Amino acid sequence: MHTLNIGILAHVDAGKTSLTERLLFDHGAVDRLGSVDAGDTVTDDGGIERRRGITVRSAVAGFTVGDTRVNLIDTPGHSDFVAEVERALEVLDGAVLLLSAVEGVQARTRVLMRTLRRLRLPTLVFVNKIDRAGARTDGLLDDVRRLLTPHVAPLTEVTGAGSAQARVAPRPPDGRTAEALAEVDPDVLAALVDGPEPTARDLAAALAARTADGSFHPLFHGSALGGQGIAELVEGLVTLVPAAAGGTAAGSPEPRGTVFAVRPGPAGERRAYLRLYAGEVRPRRRLTFLRRESDGRTTEVSGRVTRLDVVGGDATLTAGNIAAVTVPGGLRVGDRLGEPADRAPRFAPPTLQTLVRARRPEQAAPLRSALLALADRDPLLHARPAASGTTALLLYGEIQMEVLAATLAEEFGIDAEFAPGRVRLLERPAGTGEAAEEMPWLDRTRYWATIGLRVEPGPYGSGAVFGYETELGALPRAFHQAVEETVHAALTAGLTGAAVTDCRVTLIRSGFNSVLSTAADFRGLTPIVLRRALARAGTVLYEPYLAFEAEVPPDALAAVTGLLASLGADITGTAGGEPAWFVTGELPARRAREAELRLPGLTRGEAVWSSRPSADRPVKPGH
Repeated sequence: MHTLNIGILAHVDAGKTSLTERLLFDHGAVDRLGSVDAGDTVTDDGGIERRRGITVRSAVAGFTVGDTRVNLIDTPGHSDFVAEVERALEVLDGAVLLLSAVEGVQARTRVLMRTLRRLRLPTLVFVNKIDRAGARTDGLLDDVRRLLTPHVAPLTEVTGAGSAQARVAPRPPDGRTAEALAEVDPDVLAALVDGPEPTARDLAAALAARTADGSFHPLFHGSALGGQGIAELVEGLVTLVPAAAGGTAAGSPEPRGTVFAVRPGPAGERRAYLRLYAGEVRPRRRLTFLRRESDGRTTEVSGRVTRLDVVGGDATLTAGNIAAVTVPGGLRVGDRLGEPADRAPRFAPPTLQTLVRARRPEQAAPLRSALLALADRDPLLHARPAASGTTALLLYGEIQMEVLAATLAEEFGIDAEFAPGRVRLLERPAGTGEAAEEMPWLDRTRYWATIGLRVEPGPYGSGAVFGYETELGALPRAFHQAVEETVHAALTAGLTGAAVTDCRVTLIRSGFNSVLSTAADFRGLTPIVLRRALARAGTVLYEPYLAFEAEVPPDALAAVTGLLASLGADITGTAGGEPAWFVTGELPARRAREAELRLPGLTRGEAVWSSRPSADRPVKPGH
C-alpha cells in the first residue's frame, strides 16, 4: 500500500478542519461528520481549539482510498503558530492549499503559497465554500493567477456557484490547460509551437510531472460542508502527488525519522508523532533519538517504545508512515531518529519575551512547574525562572499568549497573568576574556573550589558551547557536571540581563579539596568566575531583525517606503509596477507589528506583508 502525507494549509477560517472532517467521513474513517461550530471535530480535540474555532496544534488523521493510505496533517492557520506549520511541512509529501470562494485570496494564503513554492512541495489548490452566498469562480481564478501563481489550471468546473444547488464536474485537461503547462514544461511548449498538438495522455503526464516537482498547481472546487468536489480532490491527490518513499535506506537497516508534533495522550502521557523515512519500528523496540538543545549541544534520548499507534491501525510503523510513539522520558519536537541532530531544520526562535506570574501567590511554584513542563513538551517555547517568582517565556505572538493562558487554566488549574510582550535581545562576546578563582585558604571557606574560565566568541548560530582544557579526570565527574550545567544556566542572563549566545566557554583551571569540596561549591563559584570573564571579554547587545517583503499598489509605494524608513527599515529593493510593487528589506522585529498595523491604512487594505527572521544586528545607541 502507498502512503501520502498531506498537509492542509489556509488562511484562518477558510475551512481546513471542516475539509479534514469531510475527507475522513466520506472515506469511512469516522462515522459522524464533526463540526467546528459544534466543537466535535476529530483534529481540533482540545477544549481551547473547540471554543476558539481555530487549530493551534498540528494533528494527524488518516483514511484509505484504493491502495493508498492518506495521512492528513491539519495545520494552524494563525501566524502566531507558524512554527507548527513549519514543523508539518518538513514531513509532507504534498499539500492542499485552501481558498474561500467568498473571501478569495487572503494575505496569509499568499504567504503560505510563497513558502510552498519555495520548497517546491507538490500543492493542489482547493476553492472551498462554492455553495455560500457571494461565492466566485472565474473572477477568483483570475485572482489566483494574479496574486498566488500564474502556473495554475482548473481541473473542475462549477454550476450554480453561490447557492445550495452548486455542483462540481471534472474538467479534463484541454487547450487552456496546455497553454498554462507550456510555461513550465518545455515538451508541451514545443508541441504547441511545432506540433503535433499534445494529446490528452501527453497533458495528463505533463500535469503529473509538473505537479510532482512543485512548479504547477492543479485547482479544484468544492464545499467541505456540502461534500461537493471532494471526490475530484481526492482523485487529484492520489494521481498527481507522488507517494512517500518506502523500504529501508540503502546499506542501513536502522530506522530513520523525525518527531514533528507532541501531544498529551488520554492518560496524560506524552505522545510524539514520528514520521519514518526508512526502516521500521515495532513495539518494545529500543530507539535512540538525537536532540539538539537550545544552547547548541546534541544529546541522546534512549528508551523502548511502550506504545505505538500507527495512523491506519497497523502493528508496525513502516517507512513513509506516521505513528504516535510513547518512549519513557518523553520526546520533543525536532528529535531525530537515526541521523545527526544538526541536520534537523532549525526553526526560527520566537522573538517575543514576556514574564508570567500567578495571580494567587500559592500557585507560584505550580505555575513554574507547569510552564517548564509545557516547554519540555515543545522546545520552541523557552521558559526559565526569573526574579520575584516570575517565569520568563519566549513566544511568537499575542494569540499564542492567550492560548497558553487558557492551557494553564484548563490543564493545570492555574490563573496566570502575562506582562506585555517585548522583543527579546541577545548578548554576544565582543572579544576573549579569562577569569579564575583559587580554592580558599583555611580562613576563607566560602567555596572549596578552584575554577578558571575563558569566554570567547563562537560562530553565528552556534549557541553556547562548553569545553575543557583541563584533564577530564582532574575533577570528580559530579564537579565537572556542576560546572558545565551552571555555565549554561548562568548564560541565560549576561551583563545586560539578556541571554548570552554564540560563545565558547572553556574550563582552563580546576582544583578541589578531597575532604571539603562539594558540587555545591562549584555551582556557587562558577557564575562569579563566568561573569568576570564576560566583563573582561565585553559583550555587544543584539536585537532581532526581520527580512520582509511588502506587496503594495503603485500609488501607495511612496507612502509605504516612507513608513518603513521611519521605522528603521533598510530597504534593499523595489521591483514591479503594474499591478503591484514589491518592496524588500530588513526591519527591527520590535517595529514589525507597527508596520503591519499601519500598512492597510496606506494601501486601502490591499497590501500583503510577509516576513521571516533575519540575522540579528547590534542595538543602535538610543534604542
